[in-house]
Amino acid sequence: MQDNTQASANTETLSPLTITPVGWVESPLTAPSLKGSKDGIAHRDGKMPEITEAEVESRIVLDPAYTGLIEGIEEFSHALVIYWPHLLPAEGRRAVKVHPAGFKDLPLVGVFATCSPARPNPLLVTVVKVLSREDNVLNVFGLEAVDKSPILDIKPYSKYYLSREDVTIAPWMKALEDKFRD
Repeated sequence: MQDNTQASANTETLSPLTITPVGWVESPLTAPSLKGSKDGIAHRDGKMPEITEAEVESRIVLDPAYTGLIEGIEEFSHALVIYWPHLLPAEGRRAVKVHPAGFKDLPLVGVFATCSPARPNPLLVTVVKVLSREDNVLNVFGLEAVDKSPILDIKPYSKYYLSREDVTIAPWMKALEDKFRD
């Protein structure tokens, strides 16, 4: 049974933030592979997408005013891309618990224990392979964002800062990783 409890913010202590995108995505992905609602997430059309995000080349087009911000990023093999899933409906931001990646055979867990886009502030992060940079355009491989997704930030990927030893993951996450390998 799903927990349909909706989260509510304490508006007396939390203030809204304003974030301005620095660019957008140009991608062959036109629809998210998961759809969100207040009840959780599910695969679009009830099935896994034919094209997987790991097989996609995309372009990140920065506002020309930000061109100088990515100079030198091409010296890195990978980058972290932070983006906003703009096609997620407002009700998709109300889920409290979800089945990871929409798989009903995995346990219902709190949304913050997952990488689900169905979250109060759907900031999504992907590690991409940097292919090249041309002025204000970054060509990447493996970006999960759909076409026209707003880009919020780009950071170089460094194992020194981001890799950790002795990482433990939940058994259901291991099962999820196995599903995507099959």
